[in-house]
Amino acid sequence: AASPPRPVSIEELIETAKGVTNMALAHEIVVNGDFQIKPAELPEHSLEKKVRDIVHKAFWDCLEAQLKEDPPTYDHAIKLLGEIKENLLSFLLPGHTRLRSQITEVLDLDLIKQEAENGALDISKLVGFVIGMMGTLCAPARDEEIKKLKDIHEIVPLFRAIFSVLDLMKMDMANFAVSSIRPKLMQQSAEYERRKFQEFLEKQPNSLDLVTRWLQEAADDLAKLRGEMLPSHCRDGATGGAPALCPTAVQNQAYLKLLKWDHVNRPFPEVVLMDQIRFQEIQLELEQLLVTGTVLLVTFSAAGPALVDMPGFAEKIKTIVKVLLTGMHLPSFNLKESLATIGEKVCAEVNSCLSQHGFTPFSAERETVLKGQIQAVANPDNTICKLIDSRIQKFLENYLASSHQKSLPAIPGGLGPIQRELEEIAVKYVRLVNYNKMVFSPYYDAVLGKILIKE
Repeated sequence: AASPPRPVSIEELIETAKGVTNMALAHEIVVNGDFQIKPAELPEHSLEKKVRDIVHKAFWDCLEAQLKEDPPTYDHAIKLLGEIKENLLSFLLPGHTRLRSQITEVLDLDLIKQEAENGALDISKLVGFVIGMMGTLCAPARDEEIKKLKDIHEIVPLFRAIFSVLDLMKMDMANFAVSSIRPKLMQQSAEYERRKFQEFLEKQPNSLDLVTRWLQEAADDLAKLRGEMLPSHCRDGATGGAPALCPTAVQNQAYLKLLKWDHVNRPFPEVVLMDQIRFQEIQLELEQLLVTGTVLLVTFSAAGPALVDMPGFAEKIKTIVKVLLTGMHLPSFNLKESLATIGEKVCAEVNSCLSQHGFTPFSAERETVLKGQIQAVANPDNTICKLIDSRIQKFLENYLASSHQKSLPAIPGGLGPIQRELEEIAVKYVRLVNYNKMVFSPYYDAVLGKILIKE
């Protein structure tokens, strides 16, 4: 039975939530090689965006009004120059002594205030220095934005554009820092995540219930599969029964179950929760690849050897299927209608290729048969679809089992046309699984120890 939850204070909950948030961020940086900090985009018609736009407009209108006074008032402009100065200094490394001296000397706010009071301030000259310094410190990818700044001659729009580019430079600096710490974080992240999860587990002792159920189901699946493969006299309890289940095999079976998960009606196991979206994306990619592989197999079977080795034909069919299966995971998607369209497009492509290479195009009867076979893919009990699915699952199972070996498993028969896509998914999937094993292996060992003793 699950342990009864104990009362926890608000402070404990906040601290725990903060720890989980930090753990999730570290995890994202480690497992997502494309991780980048991006600017926050407020919804177009949201209240927050309206309020922000009103406040910003009021500020810039005030600056413009001050600069149009006679003589001009520079209070707002000097504050902005102070902010720009702090931003530029923040981009410097410890060795940038000369640049630091230049920025400090030119953007000396006390001197700028004295010049403003005496009517000797040349704001355009200061802004020119700022743009030149930004060009020195920015990443090469921002050269075009810096070049555009030089074409703006009105002071207020120029200030606005400068701050916009400075925000981009801050993001570049943050992303550079992320890429720099990733190797170090990779070394420590497994221990860090394990420690944070342990802290969470101590406050919620029943936080492995879903994991236990998940691993138990995987063990039951393997035991049932092995029982079916035994001779009948061994199933009746005679000597020479099935060997004990291997913990690694149970874990691998459990990870394979994640690729068939009912995300709508069933909670995800706790230790893989941070990667639920990734596993779900892989599951959707495999579902689309399953349809693609089945369509290719029935097409090649219908066309005979004429199209098997034809350069580029398989890629054209894959492109057609991929485009027409866009949004396949959405509730509004109609698979039957899409398959009917795919059938039409595939038959047209087949006839076009056959004609170009001097073969006889399909008759109307053969077209009807092929279209019917493609539309039949929508049937969950479709024999060819189930065959392709089982071979994909077997390949992923073998890939998991051989993930620490140099040689990769061979592609099962019938999956050749989708080999590249399948291997790309497998690499991504196994990387995710191996990292998860590295982090949570102590918990898996503890839970599987109890399960396998019962088995």
